[in-house]
Amino acid sequence: MPSSNNHGSPMPFASFRRPILTIGSYPVHSEMNHDSSTQNLDTFQSKVFTYFHDISVVDATELLSISWICKLLDAFSSCLDRFQAILTNDRGHLLKPPADRIATEFFDRAVKALDIFNATRDGIERIRIWQKHLEIVLCALDTRQRILGEAQFRRARKALMDLAFVMIAEKDTGSMFSDRNRSFGRKGKDSHHQRSSGHSRSLSWSVPHNWSASKQLQLIANNLIPPRGNEIEATDGLATLFFTMSFILMFVLWVLVMEIPCQDRGVQIHFTIPRNFPWSTPFFLLHSRIMDESKKRDRRHSNGLLKEIHQIEKNVHQITTLVDSAQFPLSAEVKEEVRANVYELSLVCEACKNGLDPFQRQLRDVFRKIMNCHTEGLEALGKATEP
Repeated sequence: MPSSNNHGSPMPFASFRRPILTIGSYPVHSEMNHDSSTQNLDTFQSKVFTYFHDISVVDATELLSISWICKLLDAFSSCLDRFQAILTNDRGHLLKPPADRIATEFFDRAVKALDIFNATRDGIERIRIWQKHLEIVLCALDTRQRILGEAQFRRARKALMDLAFVMIAEKDTGSMFSDRNRSFGRKGKDSHHQRSSGHSRSLSWSVPHNWSASKQLQLIANNLIPPRGNEIEATDGLATLFFTMSFILMFVLWVLVMEIPCQDRGVQIHFTIPRNFPWSTPFFLLHSRIMDESKKRDRRHSNGLLKEIHQIEKNVHQITTLVDSAQFPLSAEVKEEVRANVYELSLVCEACKNGLDPFQRQLRDVFRKIMNCHTEGLEALGKATEP
């Protein structure tokens, strides 16, 4: 994925009012500073590296799987917890310019992120609908049954045609869940608070038919550049904290859009991974590995990079070819091919059955954490206007 040239050259994490030496790829401080806020910021960035390094070096068989994306969300959730803890302990600086402006920009990105979480939730529901069609295929072509003849193949063919229609219709027309008015958000005080900011659908409605995941993600990525030295100094390091958390948020959303069926995934997203931050390396590695996987597949005909989706699409294609070309009575060789493909498809269906519920629960938990962070942040900023 190309990087935007409009963002300027990424600035290193180098302006905490003291010189920095560089050892390898990671900057380290040449002087000890025992200020608690600076120590918290340094610890936060170190933890970011640890969390994302662990998921960036997983085996190729695990990368982009449901279990892997759950680990990604867990890493993001841990970063968000530490981020909020630092803000809670440093509200004094948060209320002063330019920290208040930087904080407001972050909370605006957080609200935009909720739409992508809702769209991801809808994407999970789509996969569940695929499963219903696939269960019919598995039942019809179960080689353990006494007879495997034309009637069973006609039933399987009908289910495969219905599945193909659903997949194509979803890619062409967008989310089929847009009118269900469901969201991870809860109606009440929180959603009423959000309506005043013009983002009510993020919290109380599914995304509309004309909504674009890629365009929404680009809005979040726009103007996301490392803070300048004077901003870092004026905010006592909070500018770096907000940039780091904003980048993590944007990157995790990018992965969700790449992996899960979402409306309008076709637009290229332009963003720059900053260099010389303590946590840069795992993000470079993750981006490279994900883009390599994307190049191996034709995104125009794929519903997402999720490993299980790729396996479903592959097995469905193979079984459809077998069903369409079958001649009766079936030869022993064809029966064995059917058995092998049905077995592989049953494995991926079982993986989805076991993995989608935990994935959706974790997605909902992160959604609500972002909501709470946004609400608490705006409440903290509101105190700046109190007499």
